[in-house]
Amino acid sequence: MGITKQPTPIKVKYCLYARKSTESEERQVLSIDSQIKEMLQLAERENLEIVCMKRESHSAKETGQRPVFNEIISEIKEGKFNGILTWAPDRISRNAGDLGQVVDLMDANLLQDIRTFGQRFMNSPNDKFMLMILCGQAKLENDNRGINVKRGLRTRVEMGLWPGMAPVGYLNQKLMDKKCQIIQDPERASMIKKIFEKMAYEKWSGRKIYHWLKFELNFKTIGEHNLPPGSIFRIIENPIYYGQFEYPKKSGNWYQGKHEPIITKELFEKANQQLKRDVIVRESHEFAFTKLMVCGLCGSGISAEEKYKKLKNGTVAKYIYYGCGRSKDRHCKSQYLREEELIEQLIKLIDKIDMNDVGIQMKFEEELKRHNKFNKGVLGVSKQEIKHQEIDLKTYAQYILRDGTNEEKRELMGCFKSRIKVTKGLVIIEF
Repeated sequence: MGITKQPTPIKVKYCLYARKSTESEERQVLSIDSQIKEMLQLAERENLEIVCMKRESHSAKETGQRPVFNEIISEIKEGKFNGILTWAPDRISRNAGDLGQVVDLMDANLLQDIRTFGQRFMNSPNDKFMLMILCGQAKLENDNRGINVKRGLRTRVEMGLWPGMAPVGYLNQKLMDKKCQIIQDPERASMIKKIFEKMAYEKWSGRKIYHWLKFELNFKTIGEHNLPPGSIFRIIENPIYYGQFEYPKKSGNWYQGKHEPIITKELFEKANQQLKRDVIVRESHEFAFTKLMVCGLCGSGISAEEKYKKLKNGTVAKYIYYGCGRSKDRHCKSQYLREEELIEQLIKLIDKIDMNDVGIQMKFEEELKRHNKFNKGVLGVSKQEIKHQEIDLKTYAQYILRDGTNEEKRELMGCFKSRIKVTKGLVIIEF
């Protein structure tokens, strides 16, 4: 009677995989190091062969979002190792998609063994079933945690409590009997009120408020940061300051806050009316040369403003001045330049400016077509059409600078390759 030959056991090579837990960041780092230490000790006791070690800092809650885990799957398919050594089953997966990939590899005999600190899952029906149960339990915990958080936030806002970090001007209450409430920041609440008053009563623009806070008052948030212009607009638009809030945003669900308001609703509405007018004015009025040149002293963009002067004959003259926007240096010494002077300097420098001739020629040809069509259709002029070769493009550029519309001037400046700077009232070309 012959002896039945036993199959040669498959040698298992392991990848040690350590992934962060859901604790705070400092403890996550410690958790990864602790996992590695414990699993290395287990490998030494069990005489396991570890061929690689991988760390992961991404959450296992969503499918396909872990680069290191995806790398492990690929290397198992390539045959680099056929075992995984990890702290617990939920380190591998907390979602059905990634778990399915692991089970598929076991079904294909590419993944032979998964070792954890207290369990072992071999490529057998029972072990795979147990692995799916434990990972499914981890997913259930995740789902329940999300539901509990949302339920807690709903309860919180229904009680009039702000559902997050306190906005500028408020502080999160730390007393246990008043936890989750926000209180006025004694250092910043009064300044928030002044921001609304400057906008509502003194008609200040958001940028003027920004400069006032940054350069005159050196106002800082609780994190020791300056308020950017966008944050100033968000403050003015936030109804939390008069006592109400919407949660979630754009949901239409409004709540009366339990906190003490910093301003009245009337002040809030008046400031927001002025803010809308400020936005409309800025969007509807664009000067010819703004955003197209920079200050030669500090690098800020060149801005413009209108000035009006009543003349002796009773009429009012309008002047446009260009100067440093002072976004980078509040105390920049750059001088202002009248638009007429700016245009004359540009005309004198036109021969030195490197231009996109193709772009200007296209605009010139469009102008010629419009001109010839007008001559024929309105004036009845039957002379031969003017061709673009007959007029120098530089001459056309000078004409646009002097007599073109703001839009035409901006289009022309967009064809300039040279960088234009304004320094102490002089236009300078940067080659």
